[in-house]
Amino acid sequence: MKPLSISTLTICGIDELPAQSSRTVTHVLSILDPNWPELEAFHAYGTHHRTTLNFHDIIDADEGKILPQPDHVSEILKFGKSLAESKVEGAEGHLLIHCHMGISRSTAAMLSLLAQTYPHDSEDRLFERLRQIRPQAWPNSLMIQYADDLLGRKGKLVDELRRHYTWQIKREPNYLEWMARIGRSREIEMAI
Repeated sequence: MKPLSISTLTICGIDELPAQSSRTVTHVLSILDPNWPELEAFHAYGTHHRTTLNFHDIIDADEGKILPQPDHVSEILKFGKSLAESKVEGAEGHLLIHCHMGISRSTAAMLSLLAQTYPHDSEDRLFERLRQIRPQAWPNSLMIQYADDLLGRKGKLVDELRRHYTWQIKREPNYLEWMARIGRSREIEMAI
């Protein structure tokens, strides 16, 4: 696959969207809870292409919630393929991926796109790039598992995710409490 025709990569949460409006964003991937209202922040953006996916930030089935599915990650990868195919020589773009907090679903989506775009890069290099883009990244493990399968990475993305979680807990010990509180203890166990 050709590299993305994107020179700037941004991950953020909903509260950070207004601050991005002056940065000439060309492509947006929004990952929101189902039935979330339209985000007014995008009215201040210039012309851009936006794709929205709707599912919850969970890793285990929960009644009344939509669990991330392989089809969701497949849609993210289709989005990336479309970006690569639309590359215009010399054009610069700005891809913004956001979810509610800019920590889990959006970082999993960005890592999936990086792994797709740079298939020969090592997994540790991909996570290093992700941390450069969004230092507080805690990618949704279920989404990473699906990306690993879809991209034929043979478990290497999931293995590196474990190391990333360990790194993140050392950097910010509060992740232990935060992830346990929202039902993501299994991810903490992956790190430990």
